[in-house]
Amino acid sequence: MGVRKRNTADARKEELKNIAFAKLTNIPTSPRKMRLVADLVRGKEVNRALGILKFSNKEAAARVEKLLRSAVANWEAKNERKAEDGELYISTIFVNCAPMLKRLRTAPQGRGYRIRKRANHVTLIVDTIDNNAKKESK
Repeated sequence: MGVRKRNTADARKEELKNIAFAKLTNIPTSPRKMRLVADLVRGKEVNRALGILKFSNKEAAARVEKLLRSAVANWEAKNERKAEDGELYISTIFVNCAPMLKRLRTAPQGRGYRIRKRANHVTLIVDTIDNNAKKESK
């Protein structure tokens, strides 16, 4: 590996040490439905986001709530202290498509209709609010 490539790889690893994230893969709901829930909490403070997710009627909200709690626990483990109220916020949340299961459903006159069972991956990154202020001032 070249020096330039090694330096950029080391810089990327250092950045990953500072952030706490959680991933949820192969969720058997469509990405479109999951993105509706992700848009509700993007950029919000963690405690407020947990409240929004807890009282949301959507089925995907329960999965995102569990993922958010996992990301906060990861942040607490990395920083070796408890998160205080108003300290953390959701800096990034995105939903990607997972591989689709393709099935056939019987149809009239010997035909078959295709059924696409969609799935998705969710990645959630939490960060401290004071880090956000430092990034904006630069």
